[in-house]
Amino acid sequence: MRNDIPLPKKRITAEVCVHHLWFDDRDYAVLGSRIKWNPAIKTEKDKLGLFKGLLDGKIDIIATDHAPHLESEKANPYLSCPSGGPLIQHSLVIMFEFFHQKKITIEMIVEKMSHAPAVLYHIKDRGFIRKGYFADLVLVDPKAPWTVSKENLYYKCGWSPFEGTTFQSEITHTIVNGNIVYKNGNFMEKHKGKRLEFNPEN
Repeated sequence: MRNDIPLPKKRITAEVCVHHLWFDDRDYAVLGSRIKWNPAIKTEKDKLGLFKGLLDGKIDIIATDHAPHLESEKANPYLSCPSGGPLIQHSLVIMFEFFHQKKITIEMIVEKMSHAPAVLYHIKDRGFIRKGYFADLVLVDPKAPWTVSKENLYYKCGWSPFEGTTFQSEITHTIVNGNIVYKNGNFMEKHKGKRLEFNPEN
C-alpha cells in the first residue's frame, strides 16, 4: 500500500482511535462491555499492527470515537449494550503514555492529532501554531502522574474505561481562540468556542 501521496491529495484516508491502540481482547475479562466499540477491540497482534501502520504513515490521523453512553447502558450484557465510550478527556494523555514508553514521538502525536486533521478537513486557520491562526493550545506536564477515578472525571456520563489507570502526564491548561478555558482542574466557561470555518478544496 502506498503512503507517499500528500495528505491534501489523498482520496482514501485512514484513522485509528486511541482505544484500538490501548486495549486488546485480553481486557474483556476485566472490562467486558465497557470496551465494546465498533469496530471491536481485537487481538494484541491487531493492536500492534495498527500502531505500526500509524508509525509508517499509512494511517493519517488519530481519532477518539467519543460516545459517552450512560454507565447503566454499558452495564448491559455485551450483545445488548451500545457501542462506544467516553474518550475525549484521556485521548492525549493516552498518546503521551506511548511517548513515555518510547513508542512514538511528541512531534508525531502533534502531527496526527492536530496538523493532519486540519489539513485533511481543510479547517481554516487552525491546527498549527502560526501567525494569524487561532490560538488553540493544550499545555501538558509530562511529569505529573495521576490516576483516573470517578472524582476526576469531566464526562457527564460519570464513568470511564480508564478508571484505575495511572497516566504519567497531565493536561494543565486548555486554550481556545486565545482564551484560557481550563486551568488545573478549573473551567472558565465565560469563553465560548467559535464555529469552524473551512478552506475551499483545491
